[in-house]
Amino acid sequence: MCALASLRGASRPVNAPSDGGAEGCRKEDDMAIEITTLVENTGGHHRGLSVEHGLSFLVETETATVLFDTGQSDAFVRNAGKLGKDLRRVDHVVLSHGHYDHGGGFVSFVASREDRRFVVWTGNGFFIPKYGLFDSYCQYLGPEFDISFLKRNCIEYNVVASKVEIAKGSWIVTGFSSGRADALHPRFVLLDGDRWVPDRFLDEVSLVVEGGKGLVVLVGCSHPGILNILDTVRTLFGHRHIQAVLGGVHLAEAEASTIGSTLSECSRMGIDILGLCHCSGKEAVDMALAASPANFHNVTGTTIFLE
Repeated sequence: MCALASLRGASRPVNAPSDGGAEGCRKEDDMAIEITTLVENTGGHHRGLSVEHGLSFLVETETATVLFDTGQSDAFVRNAGKLGKDLRRVDHVVLSHGHYDHGGGFVSFVASREDRRFVVWTGNGFFIPKYGLFDSYCQYLGPEFDISFLKRNCIEYNVVASKVEIAKGSWIVTGFSSGRADALHPRFVLLDGDRWVPDRFLDEVSLVVEGGKGLVVLVGCSHPGILNILDTVRTLFGHRHIQAVLGGVHLAEAEASTIGSTLSECSRMGIDILGLCHCSGKEAVDMALAASPANFHNVTGTTIFLE
């Protein structure tokens, strides 16, 4: 735990998808992993669910229930109820980075809980204001709460510096390598004094869950570059097999050649399942679906069971 320091109410550095029931069986000695997409940009077969530009996963294992990102509004809270998911069981909230479409619904989550028996985890710099720069104007892109909200509500908050196990078999990873080209867009900036500087998303974190058939990696937007993230995960986990990658890989504005080479590299790494969504882009999703029948478009309401 040397990568983490902890404090209540203040920051401290520190297999196939379905829209319903489970498919397949598992051995009793394997840890079951159930991952539900509570909200995403696109709807699935359940027409009663709300969709929005955002992302939220509920990860349920035998040792913890983790909420990874909270979308931009209370849509994921409402969807959870319609999907029979009890958010009162959430032990940990992991926010992938400081953009409104990944942390904007956190205040609604807090309002839905009568207790504060959960822990919030972010990367370092999560609360540094993030902006989008557009020619002659800018727009604030961060969530609607700050660290004072956590303090007022007596919420335990931890800042991850490298790799931390938050529950048996569930890890948060950050500090991603920069050995490959990243997916950073010039419109994403931070304000440094009186000048704009590129946002390198040093606050971005991923959730890694250990399953019986390999690692399951959840990503928010992969701003540092999905291949940089996967390289870091493989290094930190001794090049253990990655079974699945779920989330946004920020290829919506990438050239077809870049998308193709990225998916080819994921295949070379031996990744079994890609569940792409959110900022991945239609072309990346279509190319992933064409590459393997195990890959899928991870829409709102999708549940995947892994072991």
